[in-house]
Amino acid sequence: QVQLAESGGGLVQPGNSLRLSCAASGGTGRLYDMGWFRQAPGNEREFVAAVTWSGGSTVYADSVKGRFTISRPNAKNALYLQMNNLKPDDSAIYYCALGRPASMMKAQDYAYWGQGTQVTVSS
Repeated sequence: QVQLAESGGGLVQPGNSLRLSCAASGGTGRLYDMGWFRQAPGNEREFVAAVTWSGGSTVYADSVKGRFTISRPNAKNALYLQMNNLKPDDSAIYYCALGRPASMMKAQDYAYWGQGTQVTVSS
């Protein structure tokens, strides 16, 4: 059974940066795609970014393109999200996901989820 654990969330001022991490354990996650999703209070879970199992291909939500960078060094069971120039609208619980999705942007296509890490952007 694959387990995912996120870390790195916190409270930051607008314009600052955070780096989220996700560690996968308990199984072979190397052949799975991985992604980041987020959910703000009262909103549905939304796609942020994803990377293929090889690390060779990435996709981003339009709202974070150019500010966030997803990485999966050496295609191992670690996933990162570098978030720069953060905005208040980025405030949410951020979830790491792993699976073999038909669509990397669809939450329902991922099999495994972490518990989430809170990101709050506020002055």
